[in-house]
Amino acid sequence: MNELPTPQAATPDTPDMIVCQGVHKWFGPVHVLRGVNLTVRRGEVVVIMGPSGSGKSTFIRTINALEPVQQGRIVVDGIELGPDLGRIEAVRREVGMVFQHFNLFPHLTALQNVTLGPVWVRRWPRRQAEALALELLARVGLEGHAHKYPAQLSGGQQQRVAIARALAMQPRIMLFDEPTSALDPEMIKEVLDVMRELARSGMTMIVVTHEVGFAREVADRICFMDQGAILEQAEPALFFRSPRHERTRRFLSQILHA
Repeated sequence: MNELPTPQAATPDTPDMIVCQGVHKWFGPVHVLRGVNLTVRRGEVVVIMGPSGSGKSTFIRTINALEPVQQGRIVVDGIELGPDLGRIEAVRREVGMVFQHFNLFPHLTALQNVTLGPVWVRRWPRRQAEALALELLARVGLEGHAHKYPAQLSGGQQQRVAIARALAMQPRIMLFDEPTSALDPEMIKEVLDVMRELARSGMTMIVVTHEVGFAREVADRICFMDQGAILEQAEPALFFRSPRHERTRRFLSQILHA
């Protein structure tokens, strides 16, 4: 299928890569997202924080249509999401996603996991896909592990393979859904280091995380979500120093003094 034309794609004159307006989502009677508004500029790193059940993961899953919304508008790099499958596919080619759990195919090596997307979705020759995969595995510090299976890798290494797999599709946007929450503490740093390098490279990123050090260092903006809505957003120094909303203050008092 040919890619949809995107005459409104983000450019230096129209820098907004993601625009979410009045996004609502229900699971049956449960109102999970309640009018979420968020705009992310090209090259911006936005961290989303909030308590469990606040809608953070559901929200970022709506950005590449893993979760459909019942009300509101989402535009990704000039493509407005909707029921049109062609538009959904076009957006998913622009957006890479890394989940809490690695979701690697256990019967495939790291190299084979990373080449799947370019070969089957982008229809690249296998040799070209493998060359890119080796470059990406080196970028995430796994050049010596290309032919190992997931069971032979640590949790941190598996998550780095998952990041390389997402990057293999050459996305313009990366979404991270609590990528370190399933890792042992000593493995978290190696994954965050890869994410820091991605941020420095200019990748547009939305990261759901409670890693305060990462948020302080890397985020351009932090959003706080609770009960399906973004209650406030600010640059990191202001967010941590003087949050405006009482609910944000209570949340930060728990995670900063845990």
